[in-house]
Amino acid sequence: MSASASGKKARRTDADDVALGTDLGWALRIVSTAFRRVATDSVADLPGGARGYLVLVALAGGEPPSQLALAKEVSLDRTVMTYLLDDLEAHGLISRRPDPRDRRVRQVLLTDTGRARLEKARHGLAAAEARLLVDLGDQDAEQLRTLLSRVARTAQRESLGPDEAAC
Repeated sequence: MSASASGKKARRTDADDVALGTDLGWALRIVSTAFRRVATDSVADLPGGARGYLVLVALAGGEPPSQLALAKEVSLDRTVMTYLLDDLEAHGLISRRPDPRDRRVRQVLLTDTGRARLEKARHGLAAAEARLLVDLGDQDAEQLRTLLSRVARTAQRESLGPDEAAC
């Protein structure tokens, strides 16, 4: 091997570290596409599909949110949220009531039927997730969920204006 050839090998550049397997955008796209495919089947019987599932998950714990707060939490346009809530309510999965603190605001509540349908969807989704995360151990899968949740919260804050991020 000539001195110039060995010199080229010794000098690494940033370009040497670029590969699809280490690119965040590529990884997010592949995982997102695969997850959407397996998750869609798991939540297909819920009104609104994946969006309906997210609403039910958001309602499953804590104080009943207002429609506007719920739309912000799941990152849905409030007009889309209204139609989705109408559909979920028509199927008996949620109910809405005036907020006792401000009767102009409507709180959204998960019904017993909604909780049962959510539990069924969660079981199907857990099986789909297990297929997707098959190459990870339990600890790695939990760490992935934790890290992605943190990044998602950051991304959600970044997409909101300063006044909305405080809500």
